Amino acid sequence: MDKEKNKGTMENLVFSINATLPIFLLMVLGYFFSKIGIIDERAAGFMNKFVFKVALPVLLFSDLAEQDFIGTWNPRFVLFCFLTTIASIAFIWILSRIFVKTPSRRGEFLQGSFRSSAALLGIAFIHSIYGESSSGMAPLMILGSVPLYNIFAVIILTITAPNDEKAVGKGNLIRKTAVGIAKNPIIIGILAGMLWSVLRFPIPKVMDTLVGNIGALATPLGLMSMGATFDYKKALDNIKPALVASFIKLFLLVMIFMPIAVRLGFEGEQIVAILVMLGSATTVSCFIMARNMGHEGTLSSSIIMITTFLCSFSLTFWLFVLKTFGVI
Repeated sequence: MDKEKNKGTMENLVFSINATLPIFLLMVLGYFFSKIGIIDERAAGFMNKFVFKVALPVLLFSDLAEQDFIGTWNPRFVLFCFLTTIASIAFIWILSRIFVKTPSRRGEFLQGSFRSSAALLGIAFIHSIYGESSSGMAPLMILGSVPLYNIFAVIILTITAPNDEKAVGKGNLIRKTAVGIAKNPIIIGILAGMLWSVLRFPIPKVMDTLVGNIGALATPLGLMSMGATFDYKKALDNIKPALVASFIKLFLLVMIFMPIAVRLGFEGEQIVAILVMLGSATTVSCFIMARNMGHEGTLSSSIIMITTFLCSFSLTFWLFVLKTFGVI
């Protein structure tokens, strides 16, 4: 029995490392390319803009359009993900006022603490554990959390943007935020993908190939762009809030909300989907969105690097705990 448990733990660790280490190495590669002059600041800015406006929305559309939201619909599970996401954001907002005094950094701290790689990591993670025949909790978790991630990120980054109050009157701030949400390419990609899935439109082979090729550029270009603009000296100035945000992202939210999920009777694949939502690495789109909305991005990139590097071990730890208690 102990041998089987140890074997399962090692398999989870190997999978987690295989899922997250290439992401971390792409950031390192981007930093290396910047040092040898292959990616300069202008090129990194172009890559970042392309990923934000084209590649990442297309990737999210592709992921969601192929899911069966109607066939796997579970309103209780979606409502839990929805309410947990709102509660997480409210809780982190309170913590941000304690740990981060600079408003612009507070926005990056906030979104870095609650935005998971749910859409990118969730489906792959659950399929790795339960196989391709899994019951579809990952798409429902994405439906209950990812739109909120992006809507609140736009609101937070708009409110905390550097010199925002000088540039925009308070009466116009609500309008600017609403327009930002409506025009945000990532949110448009998510909504288009969900609508396509619900209406059950077929995806022609040519379109599927084209969308797949464009979407495949999102992760490598976004990560290398972030690595190319990473400034370790500025990162050291942000180390305390980055470490606090990383602890919140990988451990604290799981510690608070996972017992509630278990108490409510969620188990198996549902619990793994909730674990990904609460405790996976911070998504690279945090950096992409921060830079495209006037923020420096250093704190975002620091949080992404730390959580990506540690996520392999933290997720394996949580899987071990959940298996030990017989929840999954």
